[in-house]
Amino acid sequence: MGKIFFAISDPTRRRILEYLKERDLTPGEIAERFDISKPSISHHLNVLREAGLVSVEKQGQYLKYSINTTVFQDVLAWIMSIAGGRRGHED
Repeated sequence: MGKIFFAISDPTRRRILEYLKERDLTPGEIAERFDISKPSISHHLNVLREAGLVSVEKQGQYLKYSINTTVFQDVLAWIMSIAGGRRGHED
């Protein structure tokens, strides 16, 4: 889970996830939305992919990135289980 939290700690990666929430995008389409280099976008996409937050599929000569909502559901369930376990405790 550490890779997930590291991946979402960066504002650029969070913005990429917001864009991918709307629709699947190629790396070029993602890069058009930022004022940073394409290699930097590639690095951010790799971090997101390694964390399991996005998946990539080759479609013809293009790569398409999509968001993996299952990972977010798992993280949210874990957070809720932690939050739910602390109810009624006064420290």
